[in-house]
Amino acid sequence: MSLRVGIDVGGTNTDAVVLDAGDRVIAKAKRPTTADVTGGLRAALDAVLAALEPADHARIGRVMLGTTHATNAVLERRNLGRVAVLRLGAPATTSVPPLAEWPDDLRAAVSAGEAIVPGGHYVDGRELAPPDLDAIRRFLEREADAVAVTAVFSPANAEHELRVRDLVEREYGLPVSLSHEIGSLGLLERENATVLNAALYGVATAVTEALTTALAERGLRATPYIAQNDGTLMTVEHAARLPVSTIGSGPANSLRGAAFLSGVPDAIVADVGGTSTDLGVLVGGFPRESAAAVEIGGVLTNFRMPDVLAIALGGGTRVRGDGGDGVVLGPDSVGFRLAQAALVSGGRSATMTDAAVHGGRMREVPDGWHDNLRESLETHQGTETTEAWLVRALAVADEMAEDAVDRMTLGRTDRPLVVVGGGAFLLPGTLPGVSEVIRPEHAEVANAVGAAIALASGRVDTVIPAGAGRAAAIEEARREAAARAVKAGADPDRVEVVDVHEVPLSYLAEPAARLQVKAAGPLVTPSD
Repeated sequence: MSLRVGIDVGGTNTDAVVLDAGDRVIAKAKRPTTADVTGGLRAALDAVLAALEPADHARIGRVMLGTTHATNAVLERRNLGRVAVLRLGAPATTSVPPLAEWPDDLRAAVSAGEAIVPGGHYVDGRELAPPDLDAIRRFLEREADAVAVTAVFSPANAEHELRVRDLVEREYGLPVSLSHEIGSLGLLERENATVLNAALYGVATAVTEALTTALAERGLRATPYIAQNDGTLMTVEHAARLPVSTIGSGPANSLRGAAFLSGVPDAIVADVGGTSTDLGVLVGGFPRESAAAVEIGGVLTNFRMPDVLAIALGGGTRVRGDGGDGVVLGPDSVGFRLAQAALVSGGRSATMTDAAVHGGRMREVPDGWHDNLRESLETHQGTETTEAWLVRALAVADEMAEDAVDRMTLGRTDRPLVVVGGGAFLLPGTLPGVSEVIRPEHAEVANAVGAAIALASGRVDTVIPAGAGRAAAIEEARREAAARAVKAGADPDRVEVVDVHEVPLSYLAEPAARLQVKAAGPLVTPSD
């Protein structure tokens, strides 16, 4: 079972690749993403399977999926579960109630009620107050699909969250989302991420069932995995418990795929899709993570996410005049309707793909596109006006790309720019602010490649004493990070601690430090 399949669902296309034991791409496909997402996934899977010999299907040992299901559910406020939101921290944390800064429509869709009860710990792990289990029972006498539990400083001491989880599972049989497993220090942002995670349990179940069903229908005995926000993988069982960890998987997959395909571990990456261009930074072959709170659907969260800058520039970005001599790009896109809506496809929407074809930036132009574009220019708002838009659009796009690269490089000009994605042809061959522009082979499916080559990982973010007990606490965190990587699917014999980051904390009665540990390793080898 030496073959593996990587699939990545984007806003415009769903990409799939097959890699052999030598990490060579032996099949690849792009199919339009469908409105229900799952249809495009099945179509891309069928396309790469058709490129293989039927006997090779039995050699597929793993299928890795990066998906936008969770992201879409939050952005569109659909298919979200009702969550009982429980904070352990009274009376110290009552000034800002749970979900206070949430958009009204998202709060209405998710919240089954919120409560703050006694409990939680100080930053050094000492108990603030014992949890009021009777108050928790009274609060849970309501209709809810899941429970989100956030205790004050639970990354330093998770005892109270674990006690509440045991109570809920034993007496109510509801799934429980615990904040110390999801976010880091920062009560409100960690609480927000925990609630979103609980609201996505139903979406996660639907995704994992759709993937496993698709594999079974095609007679594949492969083990399925889901991509995480940091460019690593987790088992479907792990994903069902931590679905919020999939939200940033698309950009992370692209960054990892770009590093693998280009062989460049330290670079700026531009993933040009149909709707947007995502720029990120590779450090040692992995995505640089964001140090700031990340907004998801109007909600600030603090779980790990790649540091990505998204600009409204893609192959499907609409091109319009500004009423004068200038041109406006987007921010809207024809998205997965590019094959029907763009001028090169015989449609009536001028897009950045039309501008690239007109400007000669696309090396391999599909049959009929030049003819369709010429015919469209003769009939669509007048040849001269539309042609002028397309010419100016490339110049505006180059300026947008240059500005975005400058923001990500922070003034460094010694790094190359690796350009990937189905819309990579939009960017020019040279760009100020980078040492060179690299376009690796198979760049159009880099996101799917990134999913296929990913490792499994686990992470611990906690507070430890800076004096006596420090060494023992670090060793325990290392063991816990490795154990979480194994739970996510890593081979226990090959998992390694890959990052240890310690930052002293100020203004505490006893010296302490924040400790972040990450472990990663290859997936467990599937047996024949």
